[in-house]
Amino acid sequence: MAPSAINPPAPSSELEAVIQPPKPYPVFETLFEKFVEPLPSSYKTSKAQGSGRPALVIDNGSSAVRAGWSFDSAPHLNLTPIYSKYRDRKVGKTYTFVGQDVHSDTTAKGHMKNAFEAGTGIVSNWDVMEAILDYTFIKMGVDGQNGSVDVPIVMTEPVANLAYSRKSMTEIIFECYQAPSLAFGIDSLFSYDYNNGKTGLVVSASNSSTHVIPVLNGKAILTQSTRLNWGGSQNAEYLLKLLRLKYPTFPGKLNISQADFMVRDHCYLSHDYNQEVGNYLDWTGLEDRDHVIQYPYTEEIIVQKSEEDLARIAEKRKESGRRLQEQAAKMRLEKLIRKEQELDYYRDLQSRLVDVSKKEAKRLLDSEEFKDEAALEKMIKELDKTIRKARTKDVGGPEIEEEVEEPDYSLLDIPDHQLDEAGIKAKRHQRLMKSNNEARARAKAEKEKEKARVAEEQRADEERRENNPEGWLSDRRNARADLIQRMKDRDRLKADLGNRKSLASQIRMKSIANLASDNPTKKRRRGGDEDNFGANDDDWGVYRQIATGEGSEDEEEEDLGASLKTLEADLLKYDPDFTDQHTLDAQTDWTKSLVHAFLRGPRPFDPKSQAEAHQLHLNVERIRVPEVIFQPSIAGLDQAGILDIAGDILTTRLNGVGNQNDFLKDIFLTGGATLFQNFDERLRVGLRGHLPAAAPLIVRRAKDPVLDAWRGAAKWTGTEKYQLAQVSREEYLEKGSEWFKV
Repeated sequence: MAPSAINPPAPSSELEAVIQPPKPYPVFETLFEKFVEPLPSSYKTSKAQGSGRPALVIDNGSSAVRAGWSFDSAPHLNLTPIYSKYRDRKVGKTYTFVGQDVHSDTTAKGHMKNAFEAGTGIVSNWDVMEAILDYTFIKMGVDGQNGSVDVPIVMTEPVANLAYSRKSMTEIIFECYQAPSLAFGIDSLFSYDYNNGKTGLVVSASNSSTHVIPVLNGKAILTQSTRLNWGGSQNAEYLLKLLRLKYPTFPGKLNISQADFMVRDHCYLSHDYNQEVGNYLDWTGLEDRDHVIQYPYTEEIIVQKSEEDLARIAEKRKESGRRLQEQAAKMRLEKLIRKEQELDYYRDLQSRLVDVSKKEAKRLLDSEEFKDEAALEKMIKELDKTIRKARTKDVGGPEIEEEVEEPDYSLLDIPDHQLDEAGIKAKRHQRLMKSNNEARARAKAEKEKEKARVAEEQRADEERRENNPEGWLSDRRNARADLIQRMKDRDRLKADLGNRKSLASQIRMKSIANLASDNPTKKRRRGGDEDNFGANDDDWGVYRQIATGEGSEDEEEEDLGASLKTLEADLLKYDPDFTDQHTLDAQTDWTKSLVHAFLRGPRPFDPKSQAEAHQLHLNVERIRVPEVIFQPSIAGLDQAGILDIAGDILTTRLNGVGNQNDFLKDIFLTGGATLFQNFDERLRVGLRGHLPAAAPLIVRRAKDPVLDAWRGAAKWTGTEKYQLAQVSREEYLEKGSEWFKV
């Protein structure tokens, strides 16, 4: 386990060291391991010599069904209580799988059923339970006549098992398998008896629930026992929920089996949860507390080229570029030659027009699609200018200054009735040119005016900075805070638009619906149905409201980021209290982000890396999940924690029952969920707060919290209590399935 977040900090030399690459942990899930060979029918007689009549011991748990002979030291069979059955129509066969064999077939996993009700230790599917018992008896080598089971059976059950559940199990054992006898016992009490317990408090944290049972002189006081509806399966489900909330877009497939392995391998109980959870994401030591779970992925393969290959490719590109340049130069030369030929042709045409009549000149111009000689003159000037520019670009030399002709507005003063049709067109053209020139002049004047205004503002701002530096800095700080708030509001609005239930998204959809409606309700003039949208400048703001794309901001909206950088540059230059650490970039740096530490640990995240995209980071979850048994409110469970339950039993409910110190001297832990690191120490320290200062308190754990329940049941079969507690087949037939011995 990683060091606690509240342990003494590492030396400064270690903190300054470069963080090493993470050590990824592989993801595990339940898989088919191997085929379990059935025991031979002679196994029982060959191994049970001198031990009396052997019994078949079944620890019927919701996470695992463990079965073995009473003379063995450990169960021979350990299977998950799951079952699958499906028919393959292609081959016309029906396949049945039990236990881990379900994971050997992909189709069988899709038809998997559990014998127990989810989150409880109560059998709810008796067809599955019967299939599991069949599988168990076959693997244990039980070969009775006509399919019967000719050996006594001892079976465990949870505390306060339902009468209907016990009745159904009894009927199956005696009616279906015709067993000679059957005995039930509580699993946690079998474990306590196997570990030589007499008087004490049994804390059993199993897969489906946690029980606290007081025991006096070897007999449980079940009227004072209490159940907490939280166990190993709830831990796995809770971790799975936390991971799905933490990584909503995780590309891998998360399931309950993987979460169960993560809880076992990476979670532990904190010494002081409230203090440690507050410091868990501190950057100091986070690389040790943050466990990286690596899921399978397919990385994009990038072929690395050698230096010779890179040089050859570069030379090839250079040669290709040279050929393209030559082709471009050739094309420019050909184009220049064509233009020169055109220029010579038009000049020759212009010279011929001098010696011909007007009618012949008109015919020549029409044949070349010119209106008049002015158009021909204009074409010659344009070609000449183009040719000179092209020659200057290819050969080099100074830029040719373009001759700017004075605009001619002489036709504007002549009335229209004095002009022919061509003159009216020319006059209209001159009026348009004059408007354009005047508009450009006004724009240039406005630009000069704006430039002068900006220069004046800069001068006034510089003067105010020199005369009143404190006020100037205060205005800069306020402006920066206002910009940051506007940026946050803008980002919040974008996030709200992504949520269809948010107010911003609903207003946007109403605006879209109103615009798409045949009879919009907004901006209607009284007494008319005509559409006047756009008459008011505020109408156009609706497009800013409904737009959500990257380019949806108004073009005239100022660049908040650039303005913020300008303000921060001024503060960095003139404000001694404002440093690089106060800038927005530094404050949003991933090395100072608590969210980044929570999601990606103490290292940078590369979204392009498939390996990092398929990684889960377990940090706070490592102590949060096991803590639920002590603080159920963390997971929304409306029950008292195990410390409150145990403290109430010891100090209140057991008053007048035996000697209280005898119970305190043996606080016994059993069950797989007690294997969390620091579980016994946390229980010991927590119970101290409920007991007198001088009260003795001894907390011990079972030798094997998982298998001691089965071993205790196997040990119990050879005792006198077993002979008195077992129900024979004759007693069942006489007194019915609802009768049992205490």
